[in-house]
Amino acid sequence: MERRHFMKQGLLAGGATVIGSSLKASNAPVEAAPFKFKHNYGIHEGMFRNTAGNNFIDQIKFASEQGFRSIEDNGMMSRSVDEQKKIGEALAKYGMTMGVFVITSDSWHWKMSLTTGKQEFIDRMVKDCNEAVEVAKRVNATHMTVVPGNYDRSLSFDMQTANVIKALRIGAEILAKNNLVMVLEPLSDNPDLFLRHSDQTYMICKAVNSPACKILFDMYHMQRNEGNIIANITKCWDEIGYFQIGDNPGRNEPGTGEMNYRNIFKHIYNKGYRGVMGMEHGNAAAGKEGELALIKAYQDADSF
Repeated sequence: MERRHFMKQGLLAGGATVIGSSLKASNAPVEAAPFKFKHNYGIHEGMFRNTAGNNFIDQIKFASEQGFRSIEDNGMMSRSVDEQKKIGEALAKYGMTMGVFVITSDSWHWKMSLTTGKQEFIDRMVKDCNEAVEVAKRVNATHMTVVPGNYDRSLSFDMQTANVIKALRIGAEILAKNNLVMVLEPLSDNPDLFLRHSDQTYMICKAVNSPACKILFDMYHMQRNEGNIIANITKCWDEIGYFQIGDNPGRNEPGTGEMNYRNIFKHIYNKGYRGVMGMEHGNAAAGKEGELALIKAYQDADSF
């Protein structure tokens, strides 16, 4: 499933015990203070739509009342300037942080692109990086996702790697001037994707050699592609700039699959990470009950 479509679907949820003031309208019997999460988890649009309504700003307010301190939004660059500003204002109002958005405004990065070395793709990346700088200002973002694209079967793997490094150095130079960071995401969506493993991404980040180029360690994708999550996080630690969450199988909240997220979260916390942890997954159960169950799942996984 394509990421930009995945995050726009009705992502229905899975449960919680702490209920904030936004639940008054749903006849909630209890009102409680926000849960004090150790990690800074970032919701996405649609995650709490059954409880908070379809308006993303209302969902942000509700999330803040439950103790969540961030959002992420893959499609931020495709939103209008007015929408971006309103989201930025809401985040400031509720004391929340902006996590990643994808650094392109369409799906070119899902096709054969930076691996080819073609100037058209380098030019497009320069354009998108410059646009991303302006978007980041509106929503107070610091990190944005980059996907190099698909394999170019006409070139050797090493040549494709060199092409990717060259292009990323150009993009990183633009972002570094603005104190922004691109985070490269190895993915498991389909076998044509060039970037698939944490060690491969680590090597590319070392070669780009910029504080503006780091790893987005999406634990769902890495569980599917390589497993050994805690050990690989440790090996790649000095190049990891951002984390995303999703249990496997199913790509839903922690506790719905095979991954021990309480131990994973504890490891990341003890290593000193205090950045955003993007909740890039669906909800295991439907409706308000599912959304409350999702909140409870995060409370449980964060109680290490």
